[in-house]
Amino acid sequence: MAIIGIETLLYGVNDVAECTRYFVDFGLPLLESSDTHAHFRLDEGSNVVIRHIDDPAIPKSKLVGTGVCETIWGVDRQDSLERLVKELGRDREVRFDADGTAHCFTDDGLAIGLRVFRKNPVNSSPDPVNSPGKANRINQQRKWKVKARPKTIQHVVFQTPDPDAAWAFYRDRLGFKLTDIQKGFGFFGRGDGANDHHNVYFLNAFLPFPGLDGKLRFDHVNYGVEDIDEVMVGANYMERKGWPKSDWGLGRHRIASSVFMYLPCPTGGKAEYGADSDVLDDAWVPRVWNPMFGFFSFMHNLPPFAMDAAPWEWEYAPGYTPEPKPAPAK
Repeated sequence: MAIIGIETLLYGVNDVAECTRYFVDFGLPLLESSDTHAHFRLDEGSNVVIRHIDDPAIPKSKLVGTGVCETIWGVDRQDSLERLVKELGRDREVRFDADGTAHCFTDDGLAIGLRVFRKNPVNSSPDPVNSPGKANRINQQRKWKVKARPKTIQHVVFQTPDPDAAWAFYRDRLGFKLTDIQKGFGFFGRGDGANDHHNVYFLNAFLPFPGLDGKLRFDHVNYGVEDIDEVMVGANYMERKGWPKSDWGLGRHRIASSVFMYLPCPTGGKAEYGADSDVLDDAWVPRVWNPMFGFFSFMHNLPPFAMDAAPWEWEYAPGYTPEPKPAPAK
């Protein structure tokens, strides 16, 4: 075991004050801020740091545009860190901070770091769910939330012109484990010491969708909240604060089973509220998904590309039993 999750995300942005205000409204706990930077710390001990894109602390990588300019991966122990650094140092320069954090670039030019991470236990108490014939909540109403407060960083996503090569580096040099493949779209992977469905996803930058232009760009970060209620309360709160609404609204992916809400973000890319994702161990068997079938189970605002086919017309992932197709009309 070595990499246990994301320890720090370093954003390079055009307007530090606006992005700080955004993440305060989004619900990230603010640790400190100034005219030049903001530092948020989540319950698990992970960090979000915002600096101007021209700040000397922002690595000069091959990433195009603003957003997450460096991902620092949390490592379980010092000997694990030393082993990873020795491996990476075979064919690239590795730079060290005074605190022992190692920094380098991946084969495709993204900036990454490695740091020992003492992850805190995270507590949550989602309300029991009632359903027809199954009463789990009796004489007890659900909690009323005012705004979201993410507790974890679940994953980061990059658009890349070569997702195969991007994934190969994480697999072969950092020890990440494959969790699922979205055919033609990209690769989901998790750190070898993590139980999240995925900590990183590499998305094919040549797909014919808005915001994809074939270049290496930041796409989004998923911030973990308690349940579907907190996802929607957070989205409503952001709208009341004047931030743009989600294009797709509330949805659930089939890949990872997770509830999602992608919100436009002034950092560039999107900030995602996520809940109820699959938790994996080493018994997990990766699957190869039809991209559209795996993409969503439901979505509040169906985009045009999701209207092109009904779910029963798509292939199913290996391991799933297809539903019977409707009988043809007579």
